[in-house]
Amino acid sequence: MLVCLYILKYSIILFLTRRCSPVIPFFMKLSLSAFLVLFSACYLNAQVKSNHARLAKSILADARLDTVQARGLKLLSGFSAGTSYAEVWIRDFNTFIKGSLKVHPKEEVKVKLLMFFKIQGADGNIVDGVVDSAAANVGYAYRYSPLLRGWAAHKNTVETDQESSLIQAVKKYIDVTGDTSILDEVIGNKTVVQRMEDALRYIQKDRWSAKYGLVTGATTVDWGDVQAENGWGVAINDKTRWSVDIYDNAMYVKALHDFIDMKPKNYKSSNNWAVVATGITKNVRKYLWDAKLKKYYPHVYLNGSPFPASFNENGILYLGGSICAIQAGFNTPAEVKEINRQMLAAAAKEKYATIGITVYPPYPKEAFPNMGPYNYQNGGDWTWFGARMIAPLLSYRMPSDAYNELSPMLDRVIANKGFYEWYNVQTGKPAGSGDFRGEAGVLYEAITAIKQWAEKNK
Repeated sequence: MLVCLYILKYSIILFLTRRCSPVIPFFMKLSLSAFLVLFSACYLNAQVKSNHARLAKSILADARLDTVQARGLKLLSGFSAGTSYAEVWIRDFNTFIKGSLKVHPKEEVKVKLLMFFKIQGADGNIVDGVVDSAAANVGYAYRYSPLLRGWAAHKNTVETDQESSLIQAVKKYIDVTGDTSILDEVIGNKTVVQRMEDALRYIQKDRWSAKYGLVTGATTVDWGDVQAENGWGVAINDKTRWSVDIYDNAMYVKALHDFIDMKPKNYKSSNNWAVVATGITKNVRKYLWDAKLKKYYPHVYLNGSPFPASFNENGILYLGGSICAIQAGFNTPAEVKEINRQMLAAAAKEKYATIGITVYPPYPKEAFPNMGPYNYQNGGDWTWFGARMIAPLLSYRMPSDAYNELSPMLDRVIANKGFYEWYNVQTGKPAGSGDFRGEAGVLYEAITAIKQWAEKNK
């Protein structure tokens, strides 16, 4: 602010000099305008800093942050997804591994990560969950491996995020621990870094649309793992409709960037993954981004839509996938602001909704018989995804939005005395797993991010 006062002082002196001296050079006459513009910018910057300091003070004084984070770390003493799940799921583990590393020795966390490589498919595919063989009785098509005796695994084949989730989790493990030796671990006759590249190639071979240059998957709700068609919803069948969507492609690009960042310098990749990432990013903008509505299309179909022509699927906002797209760097700052506005507008239409609501409006029952509206992934509210928006909002210089959007998520954890899988946006009641580690993990990371911002701006 002192600098601004000096600028104002000399601007006034210059102005008076100009008034009194008709022979002052032309460039000097222009200097007053330049000084005033600079002063205005300086003043606005001082105002922003002052506002940020006040916000930072409020954040650091908010006891809810410490309470929720401490409760979350206590829950992360285990590795299964939650009380309703016996398995360690990679898509969940990826979102709470940083918290796990706060309460477990790195060696213990490393063992859990390596399990997924030990039961990796010959074609490079990665499973969803691993479970004690004695508890392998849910109805999945289990697989076994001599490299992981005593354990069984299964893969929800409608998804295309398991490979990406594992690679992201390894990157987080290295970021927290600095332990790059995990990349050189030999499993079977391959190192972990080779197996990660096998996983990336699996997507290119078996989950890829040459027409669109994008990752494919079955038609599910946003990031969900249940397809629209009747039958065992998590498994591909003869009724499956293949499509491309934003979530799968965002997760894959994030994994590509992570792989590029952590692979050893002397490791020779089998593909130029940076080029692949650039191509997907370009094609996401070409085929999945609705430039007019400033939102992502829910799906682009490869073999026809499962929904009737009369149903306007593009009227549905995909919140979770949009958040992942922002994390992957697909959007401009202006677009991020608009996406956030749309998410807030959607949440405002339901009494108990936050930006964690999966989609809005939900699919009607007749369009999605496997999952009714406002149930589970079809319009349920998942902090597991909503809290992922907090760090991006901070990085795009929207700290007030970050704090305001995190706040109701904190409130309901405290009010319900636990971390629940999802919440009903019409009643506010929690549902699903009672101790859902995915929610605890993303809240731990979101709170860490907002505390760090506050410390820098106090």
